[in-house]
Amino acid sequence: MDFLFYLGLAAFLFYFLSGLDLVRGNRSIRSLAAMPTALPPNPPKVSLVVAARNEERNIARAMGSLLRLDYPDYELLVVNDRSEDRTGVILEGLSARDPRLRVIQVTGLPKGWLGKNHALWIGARAAAGELLLFCDADIVMEPPVLSRAVSYLLEGGTDHLAVTPVLEMPSLFLDMFGASFILFFCMFARPWKARDPKSRCHIGIGAFNLVRAAAYWKAGGHLRIALRPDDDMKLGKIMKLAGFRQETAYGGGLLLVEWYATLGELVRGLEKNAFAGVDYRLSVLLPGAFCHLAASVWPYFALFLTTGATRAVYAAVVALITLIFVDSVGFHGTKRWYAVAFPCTALLFSYILLRTAFLNLAHGGITWRGTFYPLKELRANKV
Repeated sequence: MDFLFYLGLAAFLFYFLSGLDLVRGNRSIRSLAAMPTALPPNPPKVSLVVAARNEERNIARAMGSLLRLDYPDYELLVVNDRSEDRTGVILEGLSARDPRLRVIQVTGLPKGWLGKNHALWIGARAAAGELLLFCDADIVMEPPVLSRAVSYLLEGGTDHLAVTPVLEMPSLFLDMFGASFILFFCMFARPWKARDPKSRCHIGIGAFNLVRAAAYWKAGGHLRIALRPDDDMKLGKIMKLAGFRQETAYGGGLLLVEWYATLGELVRGLEKNAFAGVDYRLSVLLPGAFCHLAASVWPYFALFLTTGATRAVYAAVVALITLIFVDSVGFHGTKRWYAVAFPCTALLFSYILLRTAFLNLAHGGITWRGTFYPLKELRANKV
């Protein structure tokens, strides 16, 4: 047997073990859509905190949906972070019609902060709620989602609840990539393990991070992750490190977000956090990208470039990947037949990882939303 045969065997073993973990884990996460609402007579006040910068395309639709939530006691704080488009005008118009929406204007960025993190910190400091919900400026929510989420959080004594949205993509290929990205994320983050206090796994989702305010402040809040581009996941990490209980739930069609509008926007958008996810360590990213190519892309080529037992092993790998994909993406509201594009989306993901690392190192940092952040400072904010 040659090297390629054993490489295929290793890929099969990886997907077999990861697939078992994924299949069991996915089924342990509950869906908000299937949960009853059982709020106490006097439910806690919730402060929705949103950071917005140049969001004129989606802000009216998103904030309109947040103002139609059926939760009995909440406020909406939107921090307009140095927007250069009509975001501020749109927000002021919405605020004039509904006093629950309060707009906070930020005109400058202090040193040592990423813009979004600073905006969320400012919003949290102005919040009056016992619970804080950090969500993106382009998230669209159905009316029952907050009531169901708060009910779930209170029922289980949870301190931090992250809820997955359905990704809204304007093109077929972007939709296919989104489905594959969800699979990669779940295999890497293992969100079902976040509830296990003995596990190092943690979870955070920018579309919907619901936390108890007291726990948020005790964990250090966004001040502790001031320069983390992956702020949503790192919020989950500091909550876990502080000993607070986490849960993950499927949005079940109650949350919708436009992730990226074009392929170029997708590639550029992931520049900010793809390298940050491994703490800017080439020693982790390069082997990871190679293993990803070997296990997720090469098997499809190997079907045509190998023969005999080696080809049979790779056929088994491709079949296993397809089964895992088909089983997993259904939990996130995407189409199972998108598995046909998996080798292309997996290849694009590898390209994004390598491109991001190269650009971050070549430029000595990242440029995000018009602001440059030096890599030296980003690396110093370890969590």
